[in-house]
Amino acid sequence: MDKEQENRHFTRIPFDAQVKISKAGQSQSWNSKLLDICLNGAMIARPEDWLLETGEAIQLELQLGEEDNLCLRMDTTVAHIGNNRIGLHCQQMDLDTATHLHRLLELNLGDSELMKRELSELIQQH
Repeated sequence: MDKEQENRHFTRIPFDAQVKISKAGQSQSWNSKLLDICLNGAMIARPEDWLLETGEAIQLELQLGEEDNLCLRMDTTVAHIGNNRIGLHCQQMDLDTATHLHRLLELNLGDSELMKRELSELIQQH
């Protein structure tokens, strides 16, 4: 286990889906591929025309189903960029997003106790 994995407080789950990302407060947006997600952020594929830098505010949208109410929306910052990947750190999400994300992670992890610990950690950080 490398140092980054040892310091990780949240379990990432691989998740293959299309996402839309947009710069906060602007109309510019990109389509990308979600690589993994956790309670505290996401990893996405770097779009070809990506011009933003570490620290910039980005909104991430992940449509989970056909209905509009099944869309996860996170206000994030760019945590790191490298190897054609962008790491996003979650700054804020609405209650519906938190509920859907919690359930999605719980189903994929198969461990409700781990989810409780991670949710507690998230609350302590914010």
